[in-house]
Amino acid sequence: MPDKVRVEVEGRHLDLTNLDKVLYPQVGYTKGEIIDYYTRIAPVLLPHLAGRPLTRIRYPNGVDGISFFEKNAPAGTPDWVRTVRLPVPGSSRGRETIDFIVVEELATLVWLANLAALELHTPQWRVAADGSPLNPDLLVIDLDPGPPATLADCYEVALLVRDRLAADGLEPAAKTSGRKGMQLTAELSGEETADEISAYVKDVAEELARLRPDLIVARMAKQLRPGKVFIDWSQNNAFKTTVAPFSLRAGALPTVSAPLTWDEVAEGTLTIADLTPSVVLDRATAGP
Repeated sequence: MPDKVRVEVEGRHLDLTNLDKVLYPQVGYTKGEIIDYYTRIAPVLLPHLAGRPLTRIRYPNGVDGISFFEKNAPAGTPDWVRTVRLPVPGSSRGRETIDFIVVEELATLVWLANLAALELHTPQWRVAADGSPLNPDLLVIDLDPGPPATLADCYEVALLVRDRLAADGLEPAAKTSGRKGMQLTAELSGEETADEISAYVKDVAEELARLRPDLIVARMAKQLRPGKVFIDWSQNNAFKTTVAPFSLRAGALPTVSAPLTWDEVAEGTLTIADLTPSVVLDRATAGP
């Protein structure tokens, strides 16, 4: 295959490079396959990215090479890619800014995949049409198992969290993290601030930790986590991001942060390794 291929994506012209380059050496998964995955998963992925300032983790030389977080739009960003300028948290009077990319069309997603942006991370809030930040429209809970606890323990905790949130009228959705744990999200009205949401989730986490001290911990101290699942309420901090549903994860194997049904969570048999890009594509196209 030539080193560079010119393609048209919904009216945008892109140069795709080094498509045969292996980015997951253990299984020979190439950049071309990564671009193909993101292209085909785009119909269900793009709604989760739309309006959200994107943080990428890039692996230009593969998952065994050097990686880096990227928030700013890189040099050479096409002029048709949407960007929003936001202040750096804690900077003096907002003088330091970041030009975030906002992915709202397939061409932008393909362009990022060509840059080996394997992982896509978003905040729980969106920006308005003028680029100003809105209040969060998602509540996020990260379930992090402390070894020897496993994903199976996260499934058990997820059901407890679901029922607790449902008691307050929320309808959470579940997904794997693509690594060892999982995340739950619930849609919000956009009326509460990040601080208010974080305080609410912290209260829920502490309540469940009192109910199941054998299984759950709500404090961040790592010495408390072995054998338990940490309910990380701090993911609702306005400056934190969470891996997007359907994003690839960088590990020995290409895995995906895959949405789950609650029946699958209750059954508790799916593993991270089960949820490969091809499997997730099949699940996404199979429909309800």
